[in-house]
Amino acid sequence: MTGQSSGAGIAVELRGITKEFPGTLANDAVDLTVRRGEIHALMGENGAGKSTLMSVLYGMERPDAGSVRVDGEPVALGSPRAAMAAGLGMVHQSFRLFDSLTVAENVVYAAEPRRFGLVDRAAARARVRELAAEHGLSVDPDARVGELPVGLRQRVEILKLLHRGARTLILDEPTAVLTPAEADALFAVLRSLTARDHTVILVTHKLREVLEASDNVTVLRDGRVVARLRTAETTADEIAAAMTGRAVEMDRVHAQGAPADVVLDVEGLTTAGVHDVDVQVRAGEIVGIAGVAGNGQSELIEALAGLRPTTAGRVALAGRDLTHASATERRAHGLAYVPEDRHAVGTAPTASVADNLAMGHHRTTLASKRGLLPPTAVRAHARRLIERFGIKAPTPETKASALSGGNLQKLLVGRELAHGAPLLLVEQPTRGVDIGAIQHIHDELIAYRDAGHAVLLVSAELSEIRALSDRVLVMYEGRVTAAYPKAEADDRTLGLAMAGGTATARPAKAED
Repeated sequence: MTGQSSGAGIAVELRGITKEFPGTLANDAVDLTVRRGEIHALMGENGAGKSTLMSVLYGMERPDAGSVRVDGEPVALGSPRAAMAAGLGMVHQSFRLFDSLTVAENVVYAAEPRRFGLVDRAAARARVRELAAEHGLSVDPDARVGELPVGLRQRVEILKLLHRGARTLILDEPTAVLTPAEADALFAVLRSLTARDHTVILVTHKLREVLEASDNVTVLRDGRVVARLRTAETTADEIAAAMTGRAVEMDRVHAQGAPADVVLDVEGLTTAGVHDVDVQVRAGEIVGIAGVAGNGQSELIEALAGLRPTTAGRVALAGRDLTHASATERRAHGLAYVPEDRHAVGTAPTASVADNLAMGHHRTTLASKRGLLPPTAVRAHARRLIERFGIKAPTPETKASALSGGNLQKLLVGRELAHGAPLLLVEQPTRGVDIGAIQHIHDELIAYRDAGHAVLLVSAELSEIRALSDRVLVMYEGRVTAAYPKAEADDRTLGLAMAGGTATARPAKAED
């Protein structure tokens, strides 16, 4: 932590911010004070009002009441451009970069150094090198952004803001797509920035990161501030209780399941990025796949879901050969799927919450004899799942695009679990989801397993893999290189295998 003193100047001050949308009071007279040179964490459950408050600060939403001061001066932030002019910058969850342009071209875009009326490309590259060296943001100015790993793309976003003179940086769920090593590198950069009198507002759900990286914490619940905490004087349990309004059992590891017959049987599966993989998952079992991002986990799941062609191998579901079956045929024969990309693959953002929750059920439980979807049945189905999974939506008719990322994730997980399919493929089930909802989703997955279903789980969170899995497979460079029973899958063993180490491993096949 930076150890910011209480006497430091105030970078950002929001007073009495109120913002209401139809059916939702997103912010209710919120006060927030962020001091110069600190990392200030803003926390709360999905729908607590964090994103709305930051949208007000960054000029993307106009408050119904309240005021904003930046560096002690009152400001009217009617647009992101006005916010940037006031020294604010924001890195969104979805990066806003041009993949076909170089790092330097992205950094200086719309703020290019010029010479004789033309863009001075040499000056642009020099500017990127200067900023990168000053703030520990090492990146090649001439690299194409589309070819960079996600951690370096995030650095480009930060360099963009620094080039435009941002003194206060707002980071929205910055580690949601980062590996643990990339997250550690990011926080080293943030500490370097605050040491140079920059300020960081960190919007995140991850308690470990908040405790390790921030100086102060403000917690929102139901649109109101419920806690202001000094990080050095609080605990994970206290923050979690403030967020949820109840005691939360942290780091719970669930008991071993009772595996039965083989549901998923994969032999020698090969596709782009995956080589000769064998996997078995039994009824009543969760098999977790651990690995550093980019080692074939997503490609394997896409191939099993029928979204990626295979060049070799066999896939059987409950004894039925589905190697050459389409995605639709696989779902019809008992496969449910929670994809990693909830926006582009998992949901239809422009459709209503009710319609999204009906997807996959429309040919079975919700269909009338004439093949039509009765609106009353669709709405009733939606209300049941909204209540069961705590999806915060004003009405079932609300567009899915209006939901926060965490609530969209709860919609997706709830819809797929409601199928009761023999096999569930699930990637990153709690990415961007708050603490209380993580616990709820974990409980639902365990209940799904205990009801006799098979689950193949991919997660970037080792704590999640260890909490839920009965067996853990490790993928490295597109192959399953190790497999461990629950009792042997500790962080050190998994970390060594994920790095390509030579830990002793058991076969990937389920034991008889």
